[in-house]
Amino acid sequence: MNEMTHRPSIDSPQLRTLLLTDLCDSTALVESIGDVATATLFRDHDRLVLDLQQRWRGRLIDRSDGLLLMFERPIDGLGFALDYVRTLEVMSASLGKEIKARAGLHVGEVLTWRNTDEAVLAGAKPLEVEGLAKPTAARLMSMARPGQILLSAVAEPLAHRAARELGERGQQLLWKSHGRWRFKGMPESQQVYEVGEPGIAPLRAPPNTPKAWRDIPLWRRPASLVAEAAVLVLFGIGTWFMTRPAPAIAFNQRDWVVVADLRNLTGQTVLDDSLEQAFRISLEQSRYVNVLSDLKARDALARMQLKPGAVMDRAIASEVALRDGARAVILPTVAEVGGRVRVSAEVIDPHTQTTVYAESIDGVGVQSALTSIDEVTASLREKLGEAIASIDQDSAPLPAVTTSNLDALRAYALGQKAMQRQDYPQALEMYGKATELDPKFALAWLGQMRVKNGQVKAPEAVEMLRKAQAARDHLAPREAMYLDAWVARFDTPGKALDKWQQLARLYPDYKPAQSNTAIWLYEDNRFQEALPYAQSAAVKQYELASTGYDMAGRAYLGIGQYRLSAQAFDQAISLGAASSLRRRVIVEAAQRNFDAAMKLEQGLSPKDQHAYLERTTIAVDRADWVAARKLSRDGLALVQKDDGLDSRNFLLPVAVSQWLSGDQASARSNTAKAAQKALGSLMKDFDADARDDAELALASARLSQRLGNRDVAAGVLASLKAHPTLMAMPGLSEMAAVVRAQDLLMAGQPKDAVALLKPLITGHERYQTLVALQEAYAAAGDLESALEVARQLQNRRGLAYIELNCGHCLQALNVADSNLALLQEAEVLSRMGLGPEAEKALANFDRLWPVEVLPAYLSERRSRIKTASRLGTVWESPARSMARMLSRAARIASLGASSSTLQSAKGSD
Repeated sequence: MNEMTHRPSIDSPQLRTLLLTDLCDSTALVESIGDVATATLFRDHDRLVLDLQQRWRGRLIDRSDGLLLMFERPIDGLGFALDYVRTLEVMSASLGKEIKARAGLHVGEVLTWRNTDEAVLAGAKPLEVEGLAKPTAARLMSMARPGQILLSAVAEPLAHRAARELGERGQQLLWKSHGRWRFKGMPESQQVYEVGEPGIAPLRAPPNTPKAWRDIPLWRRPASLVAEAAVLVLFGIGTWFMTRPAPAIAFNQRDWVVVADLRNLTGQTVLDDSLEQAFRISLEQSRYVNVLSDLKARDALARMQLKPGAVMDRAIASEVALRDGARAVILPTVAEVGGRVRVSAEVIDPHTQTTVYAESIDGVGVQSALTSIDEVTASLREKLGEAIASIDQDSAPLPAVTTSNLDALRAYALGQKAMQRQDYPQALEMYGKATELDPKFALAWLGQMRVKNGQVKAPEAVEMLRKAQAARDHLAPREAMYLDAWVARFDTPGKALDKWQQLARLYPDYKPAQSNTAIWLYEDNRFQEALPYAQSAAVKQYELASTGYDMAGRAYLGIGQYRLSAQAFDQAISLGAASSLRRRVIVEAAQRNFDAAMKLEQGLSPKDQHAYLERTTIAVDRADWVAARKLSRDGLALVQKDDGLDSRNFLLPVAVSQWLSGDQASARSNTAKAAQKALGSLMKDFDADARDDAELALASARLSQRLGNRDVAAGVLASLKAHPTLMAMPGLSEMAAVVRAQDLLMAGQPKDAVALLKPLITGHERYQTLVALQEAYAAAGDLESALEVARQLQNRRGLAYIELNCGHCLQALNVADSNLALLQEAEVLSRMGLGPEAEKALANFDRLWPVEVLPAYLSERRSRIKTASRLGTVWESPARSMARMLSRAARIASLGASSSTLQSAKGSD
């Protein structure tokens, strides 16, 4: 039975997807290629349309130069349009002529009816489609640029949500809003969207036409003309406002962006990692745009409970941006279009995941990609608001600041990824491969330097640094300054801090500069100055934010802010900084919360050699000499096999433990050995640890003096005169002055010692400077000043624990002195005739270090003070006693006395 007899002439309204397409400049194309080629072309075109109809379940309603198709679902219509536009690109390449189509997609109600057989035979279409949806789709199609697919506000969300049905291709689609438009004959303005594939979609706003124009809000229209003299000015201003694209994203200077994974559609694997790395390097040259590091982004993926290798596409990168406070996502793509390599990038609003800006550059061959990336990133930086002059100033061509060898660039990118995993051997191998392919690839040499530095292999790190230094011209300005700061650390350490501060000021969001500046200020005890730099590095956008929190914790501890210090260290630990636990332990110990400290200490690894420094110091603090000696020896045993800096530094905690337990002979021996090893290392042609070795030599000299030996100090000071540049560093020159002042004190010249020490009190003086000054004041008879400094020493236990001198080599001595300061206070009070107060100070000292555990020399000293405080007699201070003893020894030596007589004279005092 004939179907038409059972159907109404017009069907009820139905919701359908309409797609209209049009071949651009088809008449000119026909004239240029001739009739025969045209016939072949259109035959291939018709086959294409039929194939796509079947693939996407579409129904062809009408055709001429263009097509009208109807679909059940928007995603089917979009799939047809995408395949159609892409295949025309391929046909263009084979024909050697550009063939492009424009397309409009809309979803709305339509009325359909079938024509009679007679009408169809007479030339009518089998199915007619009418309704407002049809002219809407037609308006979208007519306003589109060649190669552009435009969607209505109804079609876009439906298609966007279903894009995952297109598989991986759907993830790579570019979506962009072009704002609101007015269509002739339609009362309401319409939101217009564009969708397309990277390298194909124009991603540009359609031009205004008589039938479709941009709906400009009233406040953006030109003001009315009020005077003929202002006509041209007002017209120019109005035209500028009307034609200037509205800012689609609120981006400010120093805002952050997330760079999504580069989509490589060329099939050439050499571009997979190399161009993504190149894109980052190019964008990181900006001082206007901050780029979230790949390591930080991967950390966000872990927090999102995604697999480590998850692709950072539009959706995932947007989520990362929202989590880490980034303002925009940049999605780079490389594709091969018509035999040319196209590099494109979109700026995406992470809140809506829509494309707000896009740029693309075509080049010939894969080698053109680096130049194209430079052009694309420069254009994006301008659109984000960076001044053109700044872009020109802070941009160097990628081949000039990296390498023109894509294989070398890929090896470097793989090295970076291995470094992020802390896979140092793999990172070193990849960086080495990069420099093997291009010996002038300075960034890869710097990568090898970072690996060696992370492995605490300073001499090898310096070797790599020299290679990078030789290729400095192949670095961007920021990286060149980074290199200069590292070079200063080894060549002119006195200038290193200035180098890091310059870099931090020029690039305030370059967190390695902020972090390193904080470290150098911390090493000089300039804790208040270090705090802003440390806090700047402690931001969620920085992949090593834990180092910023750790450095802030050190600075707070140095100024006695225990609560803030604990909070900072806790934050660092939560971000994975395991070594911060050592410092979290000493926050409690500095407050004498030993139970809490010991509980935290249980979390320290027995294999962590540096943790033995804190363990030894806490044992000293608690007067547990047996534990202190064992822990210090165990720590030394762990580091001795490497024969590095630690094998020298760890000798001093051993010596302090021996001294306090009464074994002064062993203490003198190890102190002299530490000084000898440090000076021996400084005598090498190049000592990568020169500053630390000089600090260790001076620290050994200081402890030797405390043990009654002036010879070691004299030898150290004489040897260090050969290093004037090194000794000009503030910390070293201060410690040298302390050693000279102690020598004056031992020679019976306390006032000269005070005169030498007082100028060193700057607010960031060394702890041992205060110890020496207190003793000098007491010996000089300035008892009020001596009392004041003794109490300072008791109150600045945070400084005693955290001061860095030679890798905390003086930590145990400092903390011991914080307790001995109570004994010093009792001595001074006794000399001031304040017996009850002196006995109270002695009682406090006894609670810290009970009399039964004191070594003989400390027990005797305590007894003399106690006796003097009770009887009100004047006792002789240790410094005065030492000066008298040395003076007597010198007189005996001048009379030709034997060494045994001298020893007897020493022993009799």
